[in-house]
Amino acid sequence: MPRAQGAGMSARPIKRSLTLRGHRTSVSLEDDFWRAFRAIAAERGQPLNALAAEIDAGRDLGTGLATAIRLFVLAHYRARAEARQVMTRPM
Repeated sequence: MPRAQGAGMSARPIKRSLTLRGHRTSVSLEDDFWRAFRAIAAERGQPLNALAAEIDAGRDLGTGLATAIRLFVLAHYRARAEARQVMTRPM
């Protein structure tokens, strides 16, 4: 789970290798995004490379893979926060 802003977040991207459909590629993400991306893959019971390939296949041609992964992570946690808000609203 990502840490709160200012809780020692590293703004410097870290380059790591992924294999997408048999081809190696490098992706640079901040450490908190790498942690969140791994956590989402684990939560889904999916290998990281498989989730990356799924994101890669669904992205627009003008969107880089790192950006697509960041947007995926953001959308995942936004959806989770919205679901919590719906569940906690008084009826």
